[in-house]
Amino acid sequence: MSDEDDLEDFETDQDDLEREDDEKETEEWEDYRKEGEESEDWISTPLTEDMMKEGLSLLCKTGNGLAHAYVKLEIKDRDLTDIHLLRSYIHLRYVDVSENHLTDLSPLNHLTHLLWLKADGNQLRSARLNELPYLQIASFAYNQITDTEGISHPRLASLDLKGNRIHMVTGLDPQKLISLHTLELRGNQLNSTLGINLPKLKNLFLAQNMLKKVEGLENLSNLTTLHLRDNQIETLSGFSKEMKSLQYLNLRGNMVADLGELAKLRDLPRLRALVLLDNPCTDENDYRQEALVQIAHLERLDKEFYEEEERAEADEIRQRMKEEQEQEAEVEPESELDQSST
Repeated sequence: MSDEDDLEDFETDQDDLEREDDEKETEEWEDYRKEGEESEDWISTPLTEDMMKEGLSLLCKTGNGLAHAYVKLEIKDRDLTDIHLLRSYIHLRYVDVSENHLTDLSPLNHLTHLLWLKADGNQLRSARLNELPYLQIASFAYNQITDTEGISHPRLASLDLKGNRIHMVTGLDPQKLISLHTLELRGNQLNSTLGINLPKLKNLFLAQNMLKKVEGLENLSNLTTLHLRDNQIETLSGFSKEMKSLQYLNLRGNMVADLGELAKLRDLPRLRALVLLDNPCTDENDYRQEALVQIAHLERLDKEFYEEEERAEADEIRQRMKEEQEQEAEVEPESELDQSST
Protein backbone atom coordinates (compact mmCIF):
# COMPACT_ATOMS: atom_id res chain seq x y z
CA MET A 1 0.00 0.00 0.00
CA SER A 2 1.31 3.45 -0.90
CA ASP A 3 1.77 6.45 1.38
CA GLU A 4 -1.19 8.07 -0.37
CA ASP A 5 -3.47 5.14 0.49
CA ASP A 6 -2.32 5.19 4.10
CA LEU A 7 -2.98 8.91 4.40
CA GLU A 8 -6.36 8.67 2.71
CA ASP A 9 -7.48 5.89 5.04
CA PHE A 10 -6.25 7.87 8.01
CA GLU A 11 -7.96 11.07 6.98
CA THR A 12 -11.30 9.89 5.62
CA ASP A 13 -13.28 10.57 8.80
CA GLN A 14 -10.60 12.40 10.71
CA ASP A 15 -12.74 15.37 11.70
CA ASP A 16 -15.66 13.22 12.83
CA LEU A 17 -13.33 11.07 14.86
CA GLU A 18 -11.70 14.13 16.39
CA ARG A 19 -15.06 15.60 17.31
CA GLU A 20 -16.07 12.35 19.02
CA ASP A 21 -12.70 12.15 20.77
CA ASP A 22 -12.93 15.75 21.96
CA GLU A 23 -16.44 15.24 23.32
CA LYS A 24 -15.45 12.02 25.03
CA GLU A 25 -12.30 13.53 26.49
CA THR A 26 -14.18 16.62 27.68
CA GLU A 27 -16.65 14.37 29.49
CA GLU A 28 -13.81 12.33 31.00
CA TRP A 29 -12.00 15.48 32.11
CA GLU A 30 -15.17 16.88 33.71
CA ASP A 31 -15.67 13.59 35.57
CA TYR A 32 -12.11 13.62 36.87
CA ARG A 33 -12.30 17.32 37.80
CA LYS A 34 -15.60 16.95 39.67
CA GLU A 35 -14.32 13.89 41.47
CA GLY A 36 -11.23 15.81 42.54
CA GLU A 37 -13.36 18.70 43.79
CA GLU A 38 -15.63 16.49 45.88
CA SER A 39 -12.88 15.75 48.38
CA GLU A 40 -9.22 16.57 48.50
CA ASP A 41 -8.74 14.68 51.78
CA TRP A 42 -8.96 11.10 50.61
CA ILE A 43 -9.07 8.28 53.11
CA SER A 44 -5.64 6.66 53.15
CA THR A 45 -5.83 3.51 51.05
CA PRO A 46 -2.48 1.76 50.54
CA LEU A 47 -1.92 -0.99 48.03
CA THR A 48 -2.18 -4.42 49.71
CA GLU A 49 -0.95 -7.91 48.91
CA ASP A 50 -4.55 -9.03 48.33
CA MET A 51 -5.01 -6.29 45.72
CA MET A 52 -1.76 -7.37 44.10
CA LYS A 53 -2.96 -10.97 43.83
CA GLU A 54 -6.14 -9.81 42.11
CA GLY A 55 -4.36 -7.48 39.71
CA LEU A 56 -1.35 -9.54 38.64
CA SER A 57 -1.29 -11.47 35.37
CA LEU A 58 0.95 -12.57 32.47
CA LEU A 59 3.46 -15.06 33.85
CA CYS A 60 6.83 -14.76 32.11
CA LYS A 61 10.40 -15.84 32.54
CA THR A 62 12.60 -13.44 34.46
CA GLY A 63 15.81 -11.98 33.07
CA ASN A 64 18.03 -14.99 33.77
CA GLY A 65 15.46 -17.38 32.31
CA LEU A 66 15.58 -19.65 35.37
CA ALA A 67 12.53 -18.32 37.19
CA HIS A 68 9.06 -16.97 36.46
CA ALA A 69 7.19 -13.88 37.64
CA TYR A 70 3.99 -12.02 36.87
CA VAL A 71 4.85 -8.98 34.76
CA LYS A 72 1.49 -7.22 34.33
CA LEU A 73 -0.46 -5.35 37.00
CA GLU A 74 -3.85 -3.65 36.71
CA ILE A 75 -5.11 -1.86 39.82
CA LYS A 76 -7.49 0.70 38.35
CA ASP A 77 -10.17 2.52 40.31
CA ARG A 78 -9.30 1.23 43.79
CA ASP A 79 -9.20 4.62 45.57
CA LEU A 80 -5.50 4.02 46.17
CA THR A 81 -3.41 6.74 47.79
CA ASP A 82 -0.17 4.75 48.26
CA ILE A 83 1.62 2.22 46.02
CA HIS A 84 4.72 1.81 48.20
CA LEU A 85 4.31 -1.97 48.00
CA LEU A 86 5.32 -1.92 44.31
CA ARG A 87 8.95 -1.31 45.27
CA SER A 88 9.45 -5.05 45.75
CA TYR A 89 7.77 -6.15 42.49
CA ILE A 90 10.83 -5.45 40.37
CA HIS A 91 9.86 -7.73 37.47
CA LEU A 92 6.75 -5.77 36.47
CA ARG A 93 6.72 -4.59 32.85
CA TYR A 94 3.13 -3.36 32.39
CA VAL A 95 1.46 -1.27 35.10
CA ASP A 96 -1.95 0.44 35.11
CA VAL A 97 -2.70 2.51 38.22
CA SER A 98 -5.32 4.75 36.58
CA GLU A 99 -8.32 6.31 38.32
CA ASN A 100 -6.96 6.32 41.84
CA HIS A 101 -5.94 9.18 44.15
CA LEU A 102 -2.19 8.90 43.80
CA THR A 103 0.06 11.90 44.36
CA ASP A 104 3.38 10.01 44.31
CA LEU A 105 4.74 7.54 41.75
CA SER A 106 8.26 7.27 43.20
CA PRO A 107 7.87 3.54 44.05
CA LEU A 108 7.92 2.95 40.28
CA ASN A 109 11.56 4.04 40.23
CA HIS A 110 12.41 0.52 41.40
CA LEU A 111 10.70 -1.10 38.38
CA THR A 112 13.65 -0.97 36.02
CA HIS A 113 12.06 -3.45 33.58
CA LEU A 114 8.94 -1.32 33.08
CA LEU A 115 7.83 -1.08 29.44
CA TRP A 116 4.33 0.42 29.72
CA LEU A 117 2.79 2.73 32.31
CA LYS A 118 -0.70 4.19 32.59
CA ALA A 119 -1.40 6.56 35.48
CA ASP A 120 -4.37 8.55 34.14
CA GLY A 121 -6.94 10.21 36.39
CA ASN A 122 -4.96 10.54 39.61
CA GLN A 123 -3.90 13.59 41.66
CA LEU A 124 -0.35 13.78 40.32
CA ARG A 125 1.36 17.17 40.18
CA SER A 126 4.43 15.85 38.37
CA ALA A 127 5.40 13.09 35.93
CA ARG A 128 8.95 13.05 37.27
CA LEU A 129 10.57 9.62 37.57
CA ASN A 130 14.09 8.31 37.55
CA GLU A 131 15.33 7.28 34.12
CA LEU A 132 13.66 3.95 33.31
CA PRO A 133 15.79 2.31 30.61
CA TYR A 134 13.05 0.25 28.90
CA LEU A 135 9.93 2.41 29.32
CA GLN A 136 8.30 2.89 25.90
CA ILE A 137 4.76 4.12 26.56
CA ALA A 138 3.72 6.41 29.42
CA SER A 139 0.37 8.08 30.02
CA PHE A 140 -0.32 10.65 32.75
CA ALA A 141 -3.55 12.09 31.31
CA TYR A 142 -6.11 13.97 33.43
CA ASN A 143 -3.97 14.71 36.47
CA GLN A 144 -2.89 18.05 37.96
CA ILE A 145 0.59 18.09 36.42
CA THR A 146 2.02 21.59 36.01
CA ASP A 147 5.32 20.97 34.17
CA THR A 148 7.18 18.50 31.95
CA GLU A 149 10.34 18.20 34.02
CA GLY A 150 11.92 14.88 35.01
CA ILE A 151 10.98 12.87 31.88
CA SER A 152 14.17 11.38 30.43
CA HIS A 153 13.52 7.76 29.46
CA PRO A 154 15.72 6.86 26.46
CA ARG A 155 13.29 4.35 24.89
CA LEU A 156 10.13 6.37 25.52
CA ALA A 157 8.21 6.47 22.23
CA SER A 158 4.80 7.82 23.29
CA LEU A 159 4.06 10.33 26.08
CA ASP A 160 0.50 11.35 26.98
CA LEU A 161 0.03 14.42 29.20
CA LYS A 162 -3.39 15.58 28.01
CA GLY A 163 -5.87 17.19 30.38
CA ASN A 164 -3.33 18.59 32.84
CA ARG A 165 -2.32 22.12 33.92
CA ILE A 166 0.89 22.64 31.97
CA HIS A 167 1.61 26.26 30.99
CA MET A 168 5.02 25.81 29.38
CA VAL A 169 7.01 22.85 28.06
CA THR A 170 10.40 22.63 29.77
CA GLY A 171 12.99 19.96 30.44
CA LEU A 172 12.30 17.72 27.43
CA ASP A 173 15.89 17.01 26.41
CA PRO A 174 16.32 15.75 22.81
CA GLN A 175 19.63 14.17 23.83
CA LYS A 176 17.78 11.93 26.30
CA LEU A 177 14.37 11.48 24.65
CA ILE A 178 15.94 9.96 21.57
CA SER A 179 12.99 7.68 20.76
CA LEU A 180 10.00 9.94 21.43
CA HIS A 181 7.77 10.08 18.33
CA THR A 182 4.33 10.94 19.80
CA LEU A 183 3.62 13.74 22.29
CA GLU A 184 0.07 14.41 23.49
CA LEU A 185 -0.47 17.76 25.24
CA ARG A 186 -4.10 18.40 24.37
CA GLY A 187 -6.27 20.20 26.92
CA ASN A 188 -3.57 21.92 28.97
CA GLN A 189 -2.95 25.64 29.52
CA LEU A 190 -0.07 26.09 27.10
CA ASN A 191 0.54 29.64 25.91
CA SER A 192 3.62 28.80 23.83
CA THR A 193 4.96 25.98 21.67
CA LEU A 194 8.53 26.69 22.71
CA GLY A 195 10.42 23.85 24.43
CA ILE A 196 9.33 21.09 22.02
CA ASN A 197 12.65 20.78 20.26
CA LEU A 198 12.46 17.01 19.71
CA PRO A 199 13.77 16.20 16.21
CA LYS A 200 12.50 12.58 16.26
CA LEU A 201 8.91 13.66 16.94
CA LYS A 202 6.34 12.49 14.36
CA ASN A 203 2.99 13.26 16.00
CA LEU A 204 2.29 16.35 18.09
CA PHE A 205 -1.11 17.07 19.64
CA LEU A 206 -1.58 20.61 21.02
CA ALA A 207 -5.34 21.10 20.66
CA GLN A 208 -7.42 22.91 23.30
CA ASN A 209 -4.71 25.11 24.75
CA MET A 210 -4.23 28.90 24.76
CA LEU A 211 -1.77 29.22 21.88
CA LYS A 212 -1.73 32.44 19.86
CA LYS A 213 1.06 31.47 17.45
CA VAL A 214 3.44 28.69 16.44
CA GLU A 215 7.07 29.07 17.45
CA GLY A 216 10.08 26.85 18.08
CA LEU A 217 8.85 23.96 15.93
CA GLU A 218 10.87 24.92 12.83
CA ASN A 219 13.40 22.08 13.20
CA LEU A 220 10.93 19.22 13.63
CA SER A 221 11.96 17.65 10.33
CA ASN A 222 10.27 14.28 11.06
CA LEU A 223 6.92 15.69 12.17
CA THR A 224 4.09 14.29 10.03
CA THR A 225 0.99 15.23 12.06
CA LEU A 226 0.35 18.48 13.93
CA HIS A 227 -2.92 19.15 15.74
CA LEU A 228 -3.54 22.75 16.85
CA ARG A 229 -7.31 22.68 17.01
CA ASP A 230 -9.25 25.00 19.34
CA ASN A 231 -6.55 27.50 20.20
CA GLN A 232 -6.35 31.28 19.57
CA ILE A 233 -3.95 31.30 16.61
CA GLU A 234 -4.28 34.33 14.31
CA THR A 235 -1.08 34.12 12.27
CA LEU A 236 0.50 31.18 10.43
CA SER A 237 4.07 32.33 10.93
CA GLY A 238 6.39 29.79 12.53
CA PHE A 239 6.27 27.13 9.83
CA SER A 240 9.40 26.48 7.75
CA LYS A 241 10.67 24.36 4.86
CA GLU A 242 12.69 22.41 7.43
CA MET A 243 9.39 20.82 8.47
CA LYS A 244 9.79 18.65 5.41
CA SER A 245 7.70 15.68 6.61
CA LEU A 246 4.54 17.52 7.75
CA GLN A 247 1.55 16.06 5.91
CA TYR A 248 -1.46 16.77 8.14
CA LEU A 249 -2.12 20.12 9.84
CA ASN A 250 -5.28 20.75 11.86
CA LEU A 251 -6.01 24.39 12.68
CA ARG A 252 -9.73 24.04 13.20
CA GLY A 253 -11.38 26.43 15.63
CA ASN A 254 -8.69 29.10 15.67
CA MET A 255 -8.77 32.81 14.79
CA VAL A 256 -7.13 32.98 11.34
CA ALA A 257 -8.98 35.78 9.54
CA ASP A 258 -6.72 36.67 6.61
CA LEU A 259 -6.55 34.24 3.68
CA GLY A 260 -3.14 35.72 2.89
CA GLU A 261 -1.80 33.84 5.91
CA LEU A 262 -2.07 30.61 3.90
CA ALA A 263 0.91 31.71 1.80
CA LYS A 264 3.06 31.01 4.86
CA LEU A 265 2.29 27.29 4.49
CA ARG A 266 3.45 26.95 0.88
CA ASP A 267 7.02 26.11 1.97
CA LEU A 268 5.82 22.91 3.65
CA PRO A 269 6.80 20.51 0.85
CA ARG A 270 4.67 17.51 1.89
CA LEU A 271 1.59 19.23 3.30
CA ARG A 272 -1.36 17.40 1.77
CA ALA A 273 -4.20 17.80 4.26
CA LEU A 274 -5.22 21.03 5.96
CA VAL A 275 -8.16 21.62 8.31
CA LEU A 276 -9.29 25.23 8.75
CA LEU A 277 -12.96 24.85 9.64
CA ASP A 278 -14.35 27.33 12.18
CA ASN A 279 -11.77 30.03 11.40
CA PRO A 280 -12.99 33.48 10.26
CA CYS A 281 -11.17 33.12 6.92
CA THR A 282 -13.45 30.25 5.90
CA ASP A 283 -16.32 32.73 5.52
CA GLU A 284 -14.65 34.20 2.43
CA ASN A 285 -16.32 33.20 -0.83
CA ASP A 286 -13.10 32.10 -2.52
CA TYR A 287 -11.64 30.44 0.57
CA ARG A 288 -11.33 26.96 -0.88
CA GLN A 289 -9.86 28.16 -4.17
CA GLU A 290 -7.46 30.60 -2.50
CA ALA A 291 -6.06 27.82 -0.30
CA LEU A 292 -5.17 25.78 -3.38
CA VAL A 293 -3.74 28.80 -5.18
CA GLN A 294 -1.43 29.45 -2.23
CA ILE A 295 -0.56 25.77 -1.56
CA ALA A 296 -0.37 24.05 -4.95
CA HIS A 297 0.41 20.56 -3.60
CA LEU A 298 -2.55 20.50 -1.18
CA GLU A 299 -4.78 17.46 -1.74
CA ARG A 300 -7.46 17.92 0.89
CA LEU A 301 -9.01 20.92 2.61
CA ASP A 302 -11.23 20.24 5.59
CA LYS A 303 -13.31 17.18 4.67
CA GLU A 304 -13.11 17.46 0.89
CA PHE A 305 -10.46 16.32 -1.55
CA TYR A 306 -9.78 18.73 -4.41
CA GLU A 307 -11.23 17.79 -7.81
CA GLU A 308 -9.23 18.05 -11.05
CA GLU A 309 -11.36 21.00 -12.17
CA GLU A 310 -10.50 22.94 -9.04
CA ARG A 311 -6.83 22.15 -9.47
CA ALA A 312 -6.85 23.31 -13.11
CA GLU A 313 -8.58 26.57 -12.20
CA ALA A 314 -6.06 27.22 -9.41
CA ASP A 315 -3.21 26.58 -11.87
CA GLU A 316 -4.68 29.18 -14.25
CA ILE A 317 -5.00 31.77 -11.48
CA ARG A 318 -1.46 31.07 -10.33
CA GLN A 319 -0.14 31.45 -13.88
CA ARG A 320 -2.07 34.70 -14.39
CA MET A 321 -0.67 36.10 -11.13
CA LYS A 322 2.85 35.16 -12.22
CA GLU A 323 2.43 36.93 -15.57
CA GLU A 324 1.08 40.05 -13.87
CA GLN A 325 4.04 40.12 -11.51
CA GLU A 326 6.46 39.77 -14.42
CA GLN A 327 4.77 42.64 -16.27
CA GLU A 328 4.97 44.83 -13.18
CA ALA A 329 8.66 43.98 -12.83
CA GLU A 330 9.26 45.10 -16.44
CA VAL A 331 7.34 48.35 -16.01
CA GLU A 332 9.25 49.44 -12.89
CA PRO A 333 12.69 49.86 -14.60
CA GLU A 334 11.05 51.85 -17.45
CA SER A 335 9.47 54.19 -14.90
CA GLU A 336 12.81 54.71 -13.24
CA LEU A 337 14.42 55.57 -16.63
CA ASP A 338 11.69 58.09 -17.44
CA GLN A 339 12.20 59.80 -14.08
CA SER A 340 15.98 59.96 -14.49
CA SER A 341 15.69 61.51 -17.99
CA THR A 342 13.50 64.32 -16.67
